[in-house]
Amino acid sequence: MLATVLSLMVLAIFVLVAGSIYLLRRGGARKQALLMLLVAAVLAGNLALWTVPGADGGSPAQSMLK
Repeated sequence: MLATVLSLMVLAIFVLVAGSIYLLRRGGARKQALLMLLVAAVLAGNLALWTVPGADGGSPAQSMLK
């Protein structure tokens, strides 16, 4: 289940970045596009916290899967 959630987070990051680039190129809705980039950055930070190994060599995601 956790692997599915992490995969959906990655997909959401790609969709948010692509959508914000589309909005910025189209013109208008600049505030919403920047907020979409902010949400993508927050999701990327959360994803990194869950998947990057710590000092002990394991990640929180690995400990949840056991």
